[in-house]
Amino acid sequence: MRILTGVQPSGKLHLGNYFSVIRKLVDYQNRSDLFCFVADLHALTSFSNRENQSNNTFDAVCDFLALGIDPDKCTFWVQSDLPEVTELSWYLSMSITVSQLQLAHSFKDKVAKGINPSGGLFIYPVLMAADILAFNSDKVPVGKDQKQHLEYARDIAEKFNAQYGETFKLPEPEIDEETAIVPGVDGAKMSKSYGNTINFFDDEKKLKKSVMGIVTDSAGIDDAKDPDKSIIYSIHSLFLDAKSRQQLREKFTTPGTGYGDLKKNLLNDILEYFAPQRKERERIANDPAYVIETMKKGAAKAKEVASHTLETVRDRLGIGIENRISSVRGAAGKNQ
Repeated sequence: MRILTGVQPSGKLHLGNYFSVIRKLVDYQNRSDLFCFVADLHALTSFSNRENQSNNTFDAVCDFLALGIDPDKCTFWVQSDLPEVTELSWYLSMSITVSQLQLAHSFKDKVAKGINPSGGLFIYPVLMAADILAFNSDKVPVGKDQKQHLEYARDIAEKFNAQYGETFKLPEPEIDEETAIVPGVDGAKMSKSYGNTINFFDDEKKLKKSVMGIVTDSAGIDDAKDPDKSIIYSIHSLFLDAKSRQQLREKFTTPGTGYGDLKKNLLNDILEYFAPQRKERERIANDPAYVIETMKKGAAKAKEVASHTLETVRDRLGIGIENRISSVRGAAGKNQ
C-alpha cells in the first residue's frame, strides 16, 4: 500500500504537524510504501522572502530526518525538485471548475481572516491533487480540515478517468479522529498561518514563551477547572497514556493547582518527549552536504514514478511531439 503525505515548510514544525501526521510516518515507512515530501511550492502562498523560503525548506528537511524519516525505507523529497508535478497540475486543472474551487474551506477561511488571496491560494487544491495523483497514492493521512482537498483530488481523478480513460487511482483519506485537529495556543486549529503554534524544535526560551501564552479562563488556584474546555488539557493529553490522562484530569478538577503550574508541567513533558530528536536535529543541521545529497537521491526516486504518470497523462491528452507525430501518421493512414 502506498501512503503519501507532505508538510509545508512555511515555518518550524509544530505540535499540530507532529500529532496529526508526522508521528505516524515512522510506522508507515516500516509497514508501507511511504512517499513523503516537503511542500515548498504550497508554502509560496504565504511567501515572505527568498531567505525565509530557502531556510524554511532546509529546516523542514532536517526536522523530518531528525524525527525518524529514513530515506532508505521511504521516498523523501522536496516538492519543487519535481517539475513533473507542476506540469501535471495544469492538466488536472481542466478537470475542475471555478465554482468548485470557490467552495474550498481553506480558501474561504483565510479570506475570512483577512488574508488577501492570490491565484495560487485559489488553485491550491489542484496542486495538492497533482501531488497525490502523480504517485498513485492509495491513502493520504489528512486532518479533518484537509479532507475536502482529498475529495477534490478524487473528483478530479474521476472526471479525468471518465473523459480520457482509466488513468488515476482514487486515493482514500486516513484520519485519526482523536488527533486530527490539534488546538493552538488560542484554541483555534494550530496553524502557522494563524500564528498560534507551539514549535517543539524552538530553543527552550521560545518554547516556554509559547506554552505560557496558552489562553485560559479566569479560574484561580482554588477553583476547579474543566479539562474538556481547556486548551492546556487538550494539548497535554496528546503526550499521555490513558492512566496519565486521568491523573491530569484530576489535577484540573481538584482545586489547588493553577494554570501556571499546569503550563509548566506541559512544557517539561514537551522537552522530555522531544529531547532525543532535538539533539539529532542539531547534528543533521550541521551537515548540510548530507542533507543536500539525501534530497537529490529522494527526488530521483520520486521522479521515476511521477514521470511515468505524467507520460501516461500526456499520451491521453495527445501532448508532446511523439503523440503529435503518431496522430499525424494515424490520420495519414486513414486517408490512404
